[in-house]
Amino acid sequence: MIPETTGPAAVIVLAAGAGTRMKSRTPKILHGIGGRSMVAHALLAARSINPGRLAVVVRHERDLVARHLNELDPEALIVDQDEIPGTGRAVEVALNALDAGEKLTGTVVVTYGDVPLLTGGLLAELVATHEREGNAVTVLTALLEDATGYGRILRHDDESVTGIREHKDATETERLIREVNSGIYAFDAAVLRDALLHVTTDNSQGEKYLTDVLGLARQAGGRVAAVVTEDRWQVEGANDRVQLAALGAELNRRTVEAWMRSGVTVVDPATTWIDSTVTLDEDVRILPNTQLHGSTAVARDAVVGPDTTLTDVRIGEGATVTRTHGSGAVIGAGAAVGPFTYLRPGTVLGDTGKIGAFYETKNVTIGRGSKLSHLGYAGDAEIGEDTNIGCGNITANYDGEKKHRTVIGSGVRTGSNTVFVAPVTVGDGAYSGAGAVIRKDVPAGALAVSVAAQRNSEGWVIAHRPGTRSAELASAADSTGATEASSPTPAPTEEGTQS
Repeated sequence: MIPETTGPAAVIVLAAGAGTRMKSRTPKILHGIGGRSMVAHALLAARSINPGRLAVVVRHERDLVARHLNELDPEALIVDQDEIPGTGRAVEVALNALDAGEKLTGTVVVTYGDVPLLTGGLLAELVATHEREGNAVTVLTALLEDATGYGRILRHDDESVTGIREHKDATETERLIREVNSGIYAFDAAVLRDALLHVTTDNSQGEKYLTDVLGLARQAGGRVAAVVTEDRWQVEGANDRVQLAALGAELNRRTVEAWMRSGVTVVDPATTWIDSTVTLDEDVRILPNTQLHGSTAVARDAVVGPDTTLTDVRIGEGATVTRTHGSGAVIGAGAAVGPFTYLRPGTVLGDTGKIGAFYETKNVTIGRGSKLSHLGYAGDAEIGEDTNIGCGNITANYDGEKKHRTVIGSGVRTGSNTVFVAPVTVGDGAYSGAGAVIRKDVPAGALAVSVAAQRNSEGWVIAHRPGTRSAELASAADSTGATEASSPTPAPTEEGTQS
């Protein structure tokens, strides 16, 4: 059970590093997993423990990072690290900035912008232990099967922490220690402030090390303790893209598992990716090879997938979305989309409606029960209720300079390969004939046709394509007089009307 906390005096998030091992023009902390940047995950964890103040220390690509931070958390204090390197100096400049109004008293937590799986629950446990035990410093540590490369935690017989030994400096016995330093701390503000004044850059790296504060705190008579986690992922940072991918996969595994435990069916967790910003209701069913991103929200009993990627899409109760790529769309309750459908931003499909195979939609509102079943495009349009749009229909919305809107009423039935040349309006209950090009408004209940009389040029193939297989068959047909009349009776569609 996570102990309750009233919140520390402040949280300082260190985010000044260049992250050169990422080999990217994008600052390391702005790389994303699970629908958020790494620093966004860090800020969410920090805010979840209700700190009195929140400061973020920046340096590399300062302006770009600062803009992102302002979007994420306008109340956070952005602090610039100066030319003096080291985590100790980064914390010092942040503490100075936080002290500018009134000196902090109480607990100060230090964490990082590149530790995206750290949870508020673990931070809350760190703060609660620190304050309950009256520690000068409490360090968050992790138990690793292989601690190679990490600083080892050295403890006294009373379990207090006596120091941190870097791997390269550790003895063979010390290297057997599995408990390692995460670099995440809870400090007493007064202890931290005083100790940082005495931390120097007199070391091989020429940096102010935050770890030096632990020894100084012990020398001043303070107790240094640790909170141990066996969940190494919570304290794992991403220094390169290999580590970033591993963290992303672990975050997704946890996200998918959490949704399954909340009543969502995920048929194949290994091929399902769900951002941490997505929301799903009970009894949603996710089929293999499905990716749900951004603010996507799926209501109860809806089925999504297989082979579907959706970003910022809202899906109503009981809807089905199959083999679809979509963004910025709304799908009504009981509606059906797919397969092989492309939903572009601004698509709104009403309840029990349908957008079928090989259809693209953009900035279109489709009324309740209307169907766009196959092979078409609808853009910059409004379609009423219970309308059936035939196979191969398109809205011709662009004249080369401007986009124009098509309005199609309710109860309309359109023939195959109808083209609506916008701007144009089709009234309720109207029909169009197959191949119609609608350039003028169609009144309610009217039939719109634009088909020229058919003209057959007999003998054309034999005269103009001699020697071809077509000419050979045409000659054979002429010699036998074989012809086959077309049936005058149209075949019904599933909806009972000619499409």
